[in-house]
Amino acid sequence: MIGADRRPDALSTREPDGEHRSPRHGNSKTPRVVELLRKAIEWQALLANGKIANQADIARREGITRGRVTQVMGMLRLAPEIREKILTMPDSTHQPLITERVLRPIGTITEYSGQIREFQRFLD
Repeated sequence: MIGADRRPDALSTREPDGEHRSPRHGNSKTPRVVELLRKAIEWQALLANGKIANQADIARREGITRGRVTQVMGMLRLAPEIREKILTMPDSTHQPLITERVLRPIGTITEYSGQIREFQRFLD
């Protein structure tokens, strides 16, 4: 069964060809928020080109809940400048300052300028 041995909110750690990702050098790793945004972008592309019909199909494929898919896809509502900042975050050996939980309320702000202002306030 897909996802039976994973937490319900975990996302696949497999590459598209089914292989597990190789270990990173040293103790640094890609921040989780970067992986989640990349996953949201990937899902958006699959939906746009019709390879996946809807978010329920994504949830089944990934072995997670539809609600979790919605949460991750919500990162796409962030201003392009914020998404770029996230995607260019360096690998780190410690807990990153920017997390998905911090970004969720920022993504609910409708104006990009307000999102950027709130994001900058968080970083300061």
